[in-house]
Amino acid sequence: QVQLVESGGGLVQAGGSLRLSCAASGRTFTTYRMGWFRQAPGKEREFVARIFWTSGYTYYADSVKGRFTISRDNAKNTIYLQMNSLKPEDTAVYYCAADSGTRRSYDYWGQGTQVTVSS
Repeated sequence: QVQLVESGGGLVQAGGSLRLSCAASGRTFTTYRMGWFRQAPGKEREFVARIFWTSGYTYYADSVKGRFTISRDNAKNTIYLQMNSLKPEDTAVYYCAADSGTRRSYDYWGQGTQVTVSS
């Protein structure tokens, strides 16, 4: 089993920044890609960003492009989400996820971390 643990959430004013971390542990960790998702109250979970573990290639949702940056530290089995210029509409529970190699879906999920942006 793989465990994903997010950290770094909190309360920030609009225009501020936060950095989320997601550390993977458990069995020998191999992954094809990892991603960040978020779910706001009353809304469906939505994709935020993903990174391919070997190549480092990244992809972002249009709503966060230019403001958020996903990165990885292979040695630490950790990914990060640097969030700048935060807006109230970024308020949500943020989840990290890992695709262990299915290439079709994310098969491991973290417990989530709350991000609240006040106006």
